[in-house]
Amino acid sequence: MTPSAPASASSSSASPATPAPSAPSDSSSLTALGWDAAWEAEFAPYAAQGLLPGRVVRVDRGQCDVMTAAGTVRADTAFVTPHDPLRVICTGDWAAVEAGGNPRYVKAYLPRRTAFVRSTSSQRSEGQILAANVDHAIIAVSLAVELDLGRIERFLALAWESGAQPLVVLTKADLVPDPVTLSYLVQDVETAAPGVQVLTVSSHTGEGTDVLAAIVAGGTSVLLGISGAGKSTLANALLGADVMEVRATREVDGKGRHTTTTRNLLALPGGGVLIDTPGLRGVGLWDAGTGVGQVFSEIEDYATDCRFHDCAHEAEPGCAVLAAVDAGELPHRRLESYRKLLRENQWIVAKTDARLRSEIRRDWRIKSAEGRANYAAKRGRKL
Repeated sequence: MTPSAPASASSSSASPATPAPSAPSDSSSLTALGWDAAWEAEFAPYAAQGLLPGRVVRVDRGQCDVMTAAGTVRADTAFVTPHDPLRVICTGDWAAVEAGGNPRYVKAYLPRRTAFVRSTSSQRSEGQILAANVDHAIIAVSLAVELDLGRIERFLALAWESGAQPLVVLTKADLVPDPVTLSYLVQDVETAAPGVQVLTVSSHTGEGTDVLAAIVAGGTSVLLGISGAGKSTLANALLGADVMEVRATREVDGKGRHTTTTRNLLALPGGGVLIDTPGLRGVGLWDAGTGVGQVFSEIEDYATDCRFHDCAHEAEPGCAVLAAVDAGELPHRRLESYRKLLRENQWIVAKTDARLRSEIRRDWRIKSAEGRANYAAKRGRKL
């Protein structure tokens, strides 16, 4: 997905339990938030207009908190409220803010380097941007419940598509005391996440948190996962203080309630910044074809040896992917998950691509005709 260009608007409602970010004291503090020479060059036209650069740390109903060199300011987003939901201002954006005034306004935001986007659960299937200008996408997965490898693959597809480097963090490792069992669980996730680092951590014992802190110190990270995955507890461990509210999960099913209700950008004491997000109930794909291919890279490698270049890996002769499944080299679950995510992504893209819709209808007609012909042939043989 191509990162969005400037424009904008609001996001989810703020939680009174969420603390306000600390204000930077001088211009060097913008560097700690990710500001660099390239951003400064992009901002030059706005600087000439007397506007201030700042990073959006929270968005709430047409207002946003922006961390500038002069401090954290509250600004109105009325000038950057487009109809396109993918162009609304969001946590992680670099904004151009008025130097003064009451109210103070955001006049624009800089083109995004990366953008984490998912499909909403609404009937309109609109895209929703969760975070911008992210370097690392941390996918938190709780070891307190049974692993859902399909959901992990779905998160990974969105993370790869965003342009960020994904990282899977298996939380609550202290709840799996048997090292052999833990090793098998890690191997299962590594199989579902080729090319992605898998790290086990325990916020309770501190295991793995130092390694994670070293990884996220070099840029901006977004923390993703479902409710109950331990994101807020993990954020507190990285921050070195109980900044984010934490609630216990239900003992019956290990599920949690939404503790974090807004997306918040937080400066880490060891360097880097962290964007904490609310637990995601749904993780719909949004134009994530490249990301799906990255998650299932071994399948696409096998596919290069298929007899037909447009092989669907269903029942075609000479299919190298099916041969790999039969040989036990490729788990059948992986192939089924790959097919599912490809179909879902194609359906989403087709909603805005008339040519693709036409191609899908044509394929359906061809397959329907083939099915009727096969059925007629079978009846003929029986007669």
